[in-house]
Amino acid sequence: MEIRIELPGVNLGVLEIDGVTTAPADEALAEEMRIVCERVQRQFTPEQVMELEAVRAVRGIFRAWGIDPARYRPSSEALLRRVAQGKGLYRVSNVVDAGNLGSLETGWPYGIYNRALISGPVVFREGLESETYEGIGKKTWHLAGRPVLADSGGAFGSPISDSTRTMVTEAARDILAVIYAPASAPRTRIEKALADLTRRLGESAKGQNGRSSIVAA
Repeated sequence: MEIRIELPGVNLGVLEIDGVTTAPADEALAEEMRIVCERVQRQFTPEQVMELEAVRAVRGIFRAWGIDPARYRPSSEALLRRVAQGKGLYRVSNVVDAGNLGSLETGWPYGIYNRALISGPVVFREGLESETYEGIGKKTWHLAGRPVLADSGGAFGSPISDSTRTMVTEAARDILAVIYAPASAPRTRIEKALADLTRRLGESAKGQNGRSSIVAA
């Protein structure tokens, strides 16, 4: 799927994978989640999360986009703070959980989307004045001036909060995953994040034919 970037300071790790079976996380994925959550909770307080290199880098690109990260918190930072508070990761499904686990490990926002509901090409851009969408677990979200992924039907995702239009449900079979990485991040780190996500979606969700790439700003 073609993806274009119009905002500065970010590289996108992109994974397309086919034929997933969306279900509760299996024992192996649940164990990985438990280990990483325990490590984060042991090593960091919610206040110390703010000083992590990855969190500071993501906050920096938010500021470059004119977004106050204290008001519109990056999804990865929100996950890290939640886990540091002892609340653990949300348990949604094997597919969504794999993305949240990767986000927790890297400190970067991840978006996990039902590819069948996306009409390419896709562009990462600033939200338009009149744009809104129904956020997952939220009310209508006004997108003017905020970073969004958009297809021919309009905005559907963001490193802050994604929409219900392309959310992964049990009906999802083909997945588009997007990792919002700071442009300063080494390419090898993005490649590893994509490889880890591909492995987890293959092992836990039976995903096949994974195709990954890095789209530079």
